[in-house]
Amino acid sequence: MKIESVYFDEEHHLFRETLRAFVEKELKPHADEWEQAGMFPNELFRAFGKLGYLGLRFPVEYGGQGLDYWYTVVLCEELVRCQSLGVGVGLLVQSEMATSVINKYGTPEQKREFLAPAIAGEKIAALGITEPGHGSNVANLRTTARRDGDDWVINGSKTFISNGTRANFITLAARTGGEGARGVSLILVPTDAKGFSVGRALKKMGTHSSDIAELFFQDVRVPVSNLVGEPGRGFAYVMELFQGERLVLASFANGIMQALWEEALNYGRAREVFGLPIVGHQAWRHRLADLLTQMEAARQLTYFACDRLNRTASAQKEVSMAKLYACELVKRVAETVLQLHGGYGYMEEYPVCRFYRDVAAFGIGAGTSEIMREIIAKEAIG
Repeated sequence: MKIESVYFDEEHHLFRETLRAFVEKELKPHADEWEQAGMFPNELFRAFGKLGYLGLRFPVEYGGQGLDYWYTVVLCEELVRCQSLGVGVGLLVQSEMATSVINKYGTPEQKREFLAPAIAGEKIAALGITEPGHGSNVANLRTTARRDGDDWVINGSKTFISNGTRANFITLAARTGGEGARGVSLILVPTDAKGFSVGRALKKMGTHSSDIAELFFQDVRVPVSNLVGEPGRGFAYVMELFQGERLVLASFANGIMQALWEEALNYGRAREVFGLPIVGHQAWRHRLADLLTQMEAARQLTYFACDRLNRTASAQKEVSMAKLYACELVKRVAETVLQLHGGYGYMEEYPVCRFYRDVAAFGIGAGTSEIMREIIAKEAIG
C-alpha cells in the first residue's frame, strides 16, 4: 500500500519501496529466529550502515546521507513490517537516539571517533540515561562524573539500556556539577574502559529481538575531551534529543497500526462467522471504520510534528502530541485487531499476538504518556 501525503515527493516514495523490499526479503524471514534468540545479529548494523540507513540525517563528510526527518519517519514505518520490532528499536537507537547529540554538539574529533563508525555500523551505540529509581526524572539522575586532571571519573549505574549488552560506546548522562538539571552533562564512554561492566540482560514482555541491560560504572576513566558540548548542558541536550526519539516512537506506532490494519482486513475477509466474513458484520465494520479514522488522525499529527521539527529547532508540543496520541492509540488498535482474530489472535503464529506485546511499552519509552501530557500542558497553558 502506497502511503500518500503532501509531504512526500517521488524520492521519498522510491526510498520507501526500496526499503520495504529489503525488509520483506532480508529481515522478515528471520523474525521468528531472532525473537527466539532474544537478539538480532550484530551484522545487521553493518548491513544497514552499508545501505546508508544509519546516517540518513547526518553529514555526508562523516558517511551520512544529509537528508531530513522524513526519511527517518519512512524508515520507522517500514522497519516494523519485519514483524520483529526489536530490530527497529536497536537500529534506531543507533541512528537517532545515541548519535544525534554527537552530530549536533560533538567536536570534529568526536564525530570521527564515534559518529562516523556508528553511521557505518562498525561501532554499536547506546544511550545511557535511565537509572534505577530515576526514570522520567532525568534532572535528578545520580551517576556522577568527577574531573580528575585530564579525565572524567565515572561512578553509578543505568538500567533499561537498549543495545546495552553489545554497545561499543555509551552516550552517557552523568552529573558533573551540583543538583538539578544544570549539573548534568553528556559524556562518550567506550565500553572497553576499565571499570565498566554489563549487569543482567533484562527479559522483556515484548521486543524480544533487541537487548536491554543494566550498566555499571566503577571509577571508569575517560578523557575530558569526551564531553559532548558544554558542561552542565546535558539535560537541555537530552530534552532536545527526546524530540527525535519521540518522533521515532510515533512513527513506529503508525507503521505498526498500518500493518495491523492489513492483518485485520486479510483475516476479516477470509474468516466467516454466521455465513458472513467478519468484516461483513456491521459491528466490526463500524469498529474498523473508527480505527481507520483515528489511525489517519495519528499519522497526520505525526507528519505535522515532523514538518515542524524539520523547519524549527523546537517542536516539543507537536512531537509530544504525536507521541502521546499515536502511542496510546496503537495499543487500542492492537487489542481490537487481536479481538477480531478471536482465539487465533492469542496464538504466537499470528503477527497480531507479537505486536500486541510489543506495543505495551509505547506509552512508557522516550517519556511516559503522563510526561507527554505535562509537556503539552506547559507549552499550551503555561
